[in-house]
Amino acid sequence: MAIVETLYTSVLGCARALSPAFAGGDTKVARSIRGRRGVVLRLSEWAWRERDEDRPLVWFHAPSVGEGLQARAVMTELLARRPDAQVVFSHFSPSAESLAEGMPADMADYLPWDLPSQVDPVLDAVRPDLVAFTKTEVWPTLTRSAHRRGIPTVLIAATLPESSSRLRWPARNVLRPALGRLSGVLAIAAEDARRFEGLGARPGVVEATGDPAIDSAAVRVGGAAPEASYLAPFHQAPRPTLVAGSTWPADERVLLDAVTSVRTTHPDLRLVVVPHEPAAEHLLQLESGLAGRGWSTARLGEVEQSGAIGDADAVIVDRVGVLAHLYTVGDVAYVGGGFHGAGLHSVLEPAAAGLPTVIGPRHENARAADDLLALGAARVARDASELARLVQEWLEAEEFRGGSGRAALSYIGAHRGSAARTAERLLEIMGDPLHESR
Repeated sequence: MAIVETLYTSVLGCARALSPAFAGGDTKVARSIRGRRGVVLRLSEWAWRERDEDRPLVWFHAPSVGEGLQARAVMTELLARRPDAQVVFSHFSPSAESLAEGMPADMADYLPWDLPSQVDPVLDAVRPDLVAFTKTEVWPTLTRSAHRRGIPTVLIAATLPESSSRLRWPARNVLRPALGRLSGVLAIAAEDARRFEGLGARPGVVEATGDPAIDSAAVRVGGAAPEASYLAPFHQAPRPTLVAGSTWPADERVLLDAVTSVRTTHPDLRLVVVPHEPAAEHLLQLESGLAGRGWSTARLGEVEQSGAIGDADAVIVDRVGVLAHLYTVGDVAYVGGGFHGAGLHSVLEPAAAGLPTVIGPRHENARAADDLLALGAARVARDASELARLVQEWLEAEEFRGGSGRAALSYIGAHRGSAARTAERLLEIMGDPLHESR
């Protein structure tokens, strides 16, 4: 084992030993620590009961929700080609728990700690034919243990922006051996493929197959049912609507001032705001901020229960899992994350709904956002006054707004098919005999 991997294992082992001290409370770290308790036994017991040696098994891993949606798109295509395959899905973040429950997987759980004492017994029990990591997260011990057992490992939807910390010390030193063991790196674009080669992936296994997130967004938006209890009230009482998705407090401070300004010329403007984390305290802060600016508010749960929006000018979404569908009731979208350092959230769902989209200034790691900006389907606001101006321009010029929306839809349509291509390559890499006979 290389020195850097020995050091990595030692540090992670210390972190696991200390983890009980941080397991209390409702923070993401605490929930993640608690979620990993007993995961080796759960995965092993599932394998002892359910693992069928006559069926291929693919283990998909995704750190959180966005990557999980990419993995699900590929998983669905793979199962369409090999419906007899077994699938295990693991995740890292507790935010992906609800997503994991709805995965078309035979078993879903947290990823074990990336230590030999955790990974080795799971691999020996589950016996996957292939392990597929998603987007950026490649775990050194898991790749090493799989490699020793002759199990191919692949990174799908592989993304490596030029500004990524993975290209710098110490991350690059830790990742280089793991990337060198991969049997495939299926990147979203040629530039990402080149960066992975520079980081240590073998050139012969790296290729660009596109972004499965585009397929995922198109499918989810296309699945919106206008008669659904959370959508029908908007269709029954249509008004010019801005849907603000995956917002954080840093976004909302700008957003609320901007939309309040727009209301001086568009008093019928409706706001639908979907916080990235709809915790009770956050919802109360939103309600207070809107009420202080003269808005009447309702929560989505109340709208569903009553079947009407009533006098509310702003609807605050108090649950997760419905954002993609809510974009279909909008005229303009705002996507959160661009006013803080954690990164811009996905612009693909509003694009798939045909909405022109405004984003904040911090979008360096979002390739799709750059593409949509170049097409005129998205625009950048650097402060509240600019955000108000951009929204107002789109609301007042229907032809302009429609052209931007059509550009967004064209982008989605032109980039469909990555999930299918990725699934095909996974079957090839794992040496699936039925795939080779086709």
